[in-house]
Amino acid sequence: MAVDKEKIKALQAVYKEKKSAIVDRLADFKTTGGACDSEIFGELCFCILTPQSKAVKCDEIIRKLKQTKLLFEGGAKQISPHVKGARFYKNKTGYLIAARDHLSRSGSIRIKDKIDSKDPVAAREWLVKNIKGIGYKEASHFLRNIGLGEDLAILDVHILRNLKELGVIPEIPSSLTKKRYLEIEEKLRSFSRDCGIPAGHLDILFWSMATGRIFK
Repeated sequence: MAVDKEKIKALQAVYKEKKSAIVDRLADFKTTGGACDSEIFGELCFCILTPQSKAVKCDEIIRKLKQTKLLFEGGAKQISPHVKGARFYKNKTGYLIAARDHLSRSGSIRIKDKIDSKDPVAAREWLVKNIKGIGYKEASHFLRNIGLGEDLAILDVHILRNLKELGVIPEIPSSLTKKRYLEIEEKLRSFSRDCGIPAGHLDILFWSMATGRIFK
């Protein structure tokens, strides 16, 4: 399938306008990565909530849960009403609590020593295998949001839609197995090299083009 050269030129033009803001946002993510375990855990919980839900709303939910300390101390009955703004909130409430339980040691959350900052691919595998509600997309999203794994693809619907429109992939897959995810991720990296836009910048660029804002 041939890439659409005109659409790529248009994408490059938009990137030129937004590059500075994207670089600044990625710098913010690295700052987050240097924060305490509880802050990083909050970012993990944000990524647990995001599937099929609005990112801005999920961010509001996590902020509220952190402010009330329910994210760190609350039970399902206390947390669940706050999570209703996300789809499948009952399941996701369970995922938040399971993640907290899995990462808690002697009453404190320990997540930084579980993540290999020198090997984002290995860190992603650990997250997928050990944290309920986290797949390759969510793990990649989380690692990007703490300043790691800029070369990992966050294959959300908007990314896949853009890759199809640009001619990078022939169709949007109905489901993503690990094998299919990694295949498309490699195509995104190849496209990144060809168009001169870093892979870690593409997700933020596509998201900003769809929503009009640079978020996370």
